[in-house]
Amino acid sequence: MTLTRGTFGRFEYDRMVVLFSMMSDKVEIACAISTDALDSLEKSGRVAPAQRAAQFERLRDRIEDCAIRKFQMSEFEGTPPGLILRTTDFR
Repeated sequence: MTLTRGTFGRFEYDRMVVLFSMMSDKVEIACAISTDALDSLEKSGRVAPAQRAAQFERLRDRIEDCAIRKFQMSEFEGTPPGLILRTTDFR
């Protein structure tokens, strides 16, 4: 089973992550990507907090491909279980 696109959540400044979701049939899978990973993917300096949503949208296809790989390998973290993408996931 594979994942499909879910929704964009929000940028959480205190955790320095962008929250989003993916769908497995009708089950929503909580996901997050670190801002370090976003900046590394884009090969840019720090992006202003107000620009994180736009940055996520520019990189969304690559982010979702990585989330699918982690899902297929059952690399869940946290409670409730979700997918957390870090810079090392994109190497």
